[in-house]
Amino acid sequence: MEQAPNPDNALSAYHQRRLLLAARMRLAGGGVALIPTAPEQARNRDTHYPYRADSYFQYLTGFTEPEAVLVIVAGGGEAESILFCREKNAERETWDGFRHGPEGAREAFGFDAANVIADLDARLPELLAGQPAFWFSIGQDPTWDIRVTTALNKVRSESRTGKRAPPVIRDVRAELDAMRLVKDATELAVMRRVSEISCSAHIRAMRFAAPGRFEYEVEAELLHEFRRQGCEFPAYTPIVAGGANACILHYVGNDQPLRDGDLLLIDAGGELSGYASDITRTFPVSGRFSGPQADIYDLVLDAQAAAIAAVRPGANFADPHSAASKVLAQGMIDMKLLTGSLDAVLESESYKRFYMHRTSHWLGKDVHDAGEYKEGEHWAPLAPGMVLTIEPGCYVRPAEDVPEAFWDIGVRIEDDAVVTAGGCEIITAAAPKRVADIEALMRDARGG
Repeated sequence: MEQAPNPDNALSAYHQRRLLLAARMRLAGGGVALIPTAPEQARNRDTHYPYRADSYFQYLTGFTEPEAVLVIVAGGGEAESILFCREKNAERETWDGFRHGPEGAREAFGFDAANVIADLDARLPELLAGQPAFWFSIGQDPTWDIRVTTALNKVRSESRTGKRAPPVIRDVRAELDAMRLVKDATELAVMRRVSEISCSAHIRAMRFAAPGRFEYEVEAELLHEFRRQGCEFPAYTPIVAGGANACILHYVGNDQPLRDGDLLLIDAGGELSGYASDITRTFPVSGRFSGPQADIYDLVLDAQAAAIAAVRPGANFADPHSAASKVLAQGMIDMKLLTGSLDAVLESESYKRFYMHRTSHWLGKDVHDAGEYKEGEHWAPLAPGMVLTIEPGCYVRPAEDVPEAFWDIGVRIEDDAVVTAGGCEIITAAAPKRVADIEALMRDARGG
């Protein structure tokens, strides 16, 4: 049976999470949970996309091989964790690389038991029989829905022999989302490191960008730095948007030339050990902001400062957005982008013409990480260990009622904030964002 983890064990965090999930299951009556990893996905006829384990599965196990399932039994005694994984196979290892196999995985990752994945369908009915509840992610994967329904029906078909299928099915994601919302020390250490790497990549991009180069050339610099420093993947497809492209929120074409006089918006972060960084910086391709560009940029920077100041325990998730929106709305009025009083602009939400997204999202194993944003009708309260982005922006498309000097200026500034006991820690602060600092860095990269 699973024991309390040894704090000296490098894998103790995974033990602790499995124990915590089992404890939460017991509070709701106990049962058995099944958490499969992600399947491999074909890219075309004979190649696959790079493999990444399912975030929930990886969070509980640290095991990154495909074709694996975790079962947690939370009954009246001690919790038990069982892994089903691929068999040890010397021939397949020659072609595809190392496999732990059940016994190797059990020893390396601290499971109570491990079996070959081929045995799962036969074992699942006996694991389900007599349990008070079945914990599973119903609806996430139709293939798995069929497999678990088949197992449940197998148990039900044997009811006259005294077997009983779980009378309750619970969504295990609800418990895991609540757990993942507050990061432990192990997670925060990885997130600080991937933030350092991602900041280095943004600095590299600032140094490299110049008129005449293409967006994809800058993207290549980012990807090079991510991989050079150990990231397995980019956390998401990088946005490298020059000029008017910066006004397209999810622009990923990254195929246009950079022009003198334009701004370049880069939204990019690396992924390390399954944890994401999410940073946006906006800077001038030429190395110097024009007056209107600096006006919009400083407005967004001021809005971000107000949002960061609102991140603290006891505040709620919406408070940073409210703080940023007020600053942005007033600035839009001052720059003649909008008319009317601040209260009127906020009430009508006319500012959304130039700022149409929210200021924050949770961050962790997923870029838009697990966790609810509301508790009932109220926004979720912030607590130490939560990680969220702070990313206000302003995007000005050409229009007759907009001063021409601001046309095609798109600015977003995004940092990652860890809620602390006294406020928050910005773990992406190493990437420059003050106008003077950006211009100095780019001037230095060009030899003065």
